Amino acid sequence: MNVGMLLQFQGRAHESDAEMYQQELRLALEAEAMGFDRIMAVEHHFTNYAMCPDNAQFLSYVAAKTSTIELMPSAFILPWNDPVRVAEKAILLDHLSGGRAAIGMGRGLARREFDSFRVDMSESRARYDESAAMIVEALETGFIEGDGPFYPQPRTELRPRPLESFKGRSYMVGGSPGSLVTAARLDLGVMQFGTAPTDDAYAVWDGYRSAYVGEHGNDPLPLMTADLVVCHPDAKKAEEYARKYQADYWFLVMNHYELLSTHFEDTRGAYDTYAQLAETLRNDKDNASADAYVDNNLYGDPAQILDQLRAKYEKFGGLQLALMPSYADMPYDVVWDSLKLFADKVLPEIKSWAPVSAAAGVGG
Repeated sequence: MNVGMLLQFQGRAHESDAEMYQQELRLALEAEAMGFDRIMAVEHHFTNYAMCPDNAQFLSYVAAKTSTIELMPSAFILPWNDPVRVAEKAILLDHLSGGRAAIGMGRGLARREFDSFRVDMSESRARYDESAAMIVEALETGFIEGDGPFYPQPRTELRPRPLESFKGRSYMVGGSPGSLVTAARLDLGVMQFGTAPTDDAYAVWDGYRSAYVGEHGNDPLPLMTADLVVCHPDAKKAEEYARKYQADYWFLVMNHYELLSTHFEDTRGAYDTYAQLAETLRNDKDNASADAYVDNNLYGDPAQILDQLRAKYEKFGGLQLALMPSYADMPYDVVWDSLKLFADKVLPEIKSWAPVSAAAGVGG
């Protein structure tokens, strides 16, 4: 299993932005020695929810301080970026890291971020589809061009030229059915966040896999699941932390994306999946969604976390993991204790797991 660390850069109540960044940077720079395969960084702007306005710039610094770990912007939010600049940044990161770059592409969800970039949310699907196709082609050919309504682009050569193909290291970050159709068509892997029970997530994944096989005649890359984690020798303490900090993270998600709002209904179909989710959440009277969210992520002692991952791994017939160790107001001493225990007791085992069929056991 390929295991990455996904950094969120969330503001803390008792940490300055500078202090938070030093801590998150330390996590990134220790990931390679801990045994992680990939370091990943979100793109978010303007608020405490997450603050990484240029993930490629952050990862370029990490590239200079590391030697083997893969570096993945997770993701470039395409409606907020010009496709020429996204392709250039991915290529340059690949050169600076000696071929260690991967790329994630998403379309964004937060109204406040769209508004601040002066982009209409209702255009996000069309912008994403148009931009992603241009970028994927540019990363293979070294030339970018487009005749769409949002990004009309004369054929232009990119320099430096691509170091090598990005096939097998390009991902769509998101989970709506429309996004998955685009991912299958463009030969992109898929990264999804742990917001749904395994059976529900598998149903979505299986639809993508079928579409991908129909397009390309072979199976896609294993699903990359982005999961919060808290690992502790005492299982009860781990659950206590999870019910506190993972639930707090969920409430941050709900607030940042306005998941109780009706505004998704005004986006001309671009966010139908989220309009339906918002309607469900508005009827959640006992915060059941927070408990469900925690149960869809990772917590427990090392043995329990291995069991959770093994069940998901076998269900999907293989898996990639984007581990999220630092979130909400979790103190950094708790973050580090959890991460070190995970790296010591869980990481070596799951990295040994080879891809399997969905009907087989791990290693079968």
